[in-house]
Amino acid sequence: MSHPRPSLDVAVIMQRVANTGSASRWQPWRWELADVVMNEPGFGTEPRLLYQNESTQRWLHGGLRVELFTDDGEGYYLNASTDVPSWFVLWRMDDEANVADEPIPRPLVVSLSYYDAGRWLDAQETVEQVAAPADVVQWLKAFVDEHHVVELKRRKRPESFRSLTDRFGNPVSISTEKKSGGGQGGARG
Repeated sequence: MSHPRPSLDVAVIMQRVANTGSASRWQPWRWELADVVMNEPGFGTEPRLLYQNESTQRWLHGGLRVELFTDDGEGYYLNASTDVPSWFVLWRMDDEANVADEPIPRPLVVSLSYYDAGRWLDAQETVEQVAAPADVVQWLKAFVDEHHVVELKRRKRPESFRSLTDRFGNPVSISTEKKSGGGQGGARG
């Protein structure tokens, strides 16, 4: 019988911020991650404008779930053991959801795994992080304590001590002695 994975329901707050300086010539504003908060039933799943003034908009995106997987203990450990354990959020611009004919960002996945964030970045995704609150960090550390197994680092044997094998994995021996016969030049008479 499988047990449900430990999980938290969260909401992501994205904000549109006015660019300043020379960047504002090309783009008057930019999107960035503002926060990850615990989800509440009233949040819904559609993006909702929370706040707006002349330089900032804040949008709430509810209905996201963060699950912890036992086989990613190392990724959680790396996050939990940093100075500032964080939420990692993968988001993309959503041409379907827009305001004033401009697309808005859509958070797709939230994780507490350092490895998830690394994989997403390797895949050229937009990933941002924001500090996780103390109660979430304690929850994560409890999971790490229960499921993370520290692998002892074995000293790697220098390459020069490795046994030689052919391309099929069979042992190979090397000799410095000359082999007789079958050489070039033929017999002398």
